[in-house]
Amino acid sequence: MTKNWWKIIASVLVLYSIIGGLLIEVPSLPILHESIRNLYFHVPMWFTMIILYLVSVIYSIKYLSSGNENDDLLAVESVNAGIIFGFLGLLTGMIWANYTWGDPWPNDPKLNSAAISTLMYMAYLVLRNSLEEEQKRARISAIYNIFAFPVMIVLLFILPRMTDSLHPGNGGNPGFGGYDLDDNMRWVFYPACLGWIMLGVWIATLRYRIRKLENSQLDS
Repeated sequence: MTKNWWKIIASVLVLYSIIGGLLIEVPSLPILHESIRNLYFHVPMWFTMIILYLVSVIYSIKYLSSGNENDDLLAVESVNAGIIFGFLGLLTGMIWANYTWGDPWPNDPKLNSAAISTLMYMAYLVLRNSLEEEQKRARISAIYNIFAFPVMIVLLFILPRMTDSLHPGNGGNPGFGGYDLDDNMRWVFYPACLGWIMLGVWIATLRYRIRKLENSQLDS
């Protein structure tokens, strides 16, 4: 139980954010209306994805310095979990865009950059599967991963700010916190972000433990 306290907290926070996200009063805004509730789900998906990719980069660097197979496994499973949340971020974003902008995929630089970032990390997995020798696969994919992360940051946070974008906080648009994230929403939004991030880390650790079991069975 003492080792699982953070998993219990993650479960409680996610459950709280789902219930609160659907029931707690939100500001009445033009265009957005009740769709602003998607903020509790869409944005935490992206935050979780970025944290998992960051964890993956850290373990890729550790692998290059240590050569420890466990570091490589933690890196790849963090990417696997991150891609799950990346797709959830794209899905929730498409639903939101369809209600507010009238199109699930408008020609928006933020959306296009998010899709490119997801494809870039899927290419990471394809690269790993194309290499048979274990150490070579781990080294090359670690180097790829280290370079992919800053490219992803540029795609998601820098390029959209340099051009016109429909997204809040990009292309000269104010962010949510600047004009409509009221106190009620903060009581749900911040716990939602923390809960989903912890859940994402939990998923990555589960995948890592499963992969270790599979490798130990193969070795035996």
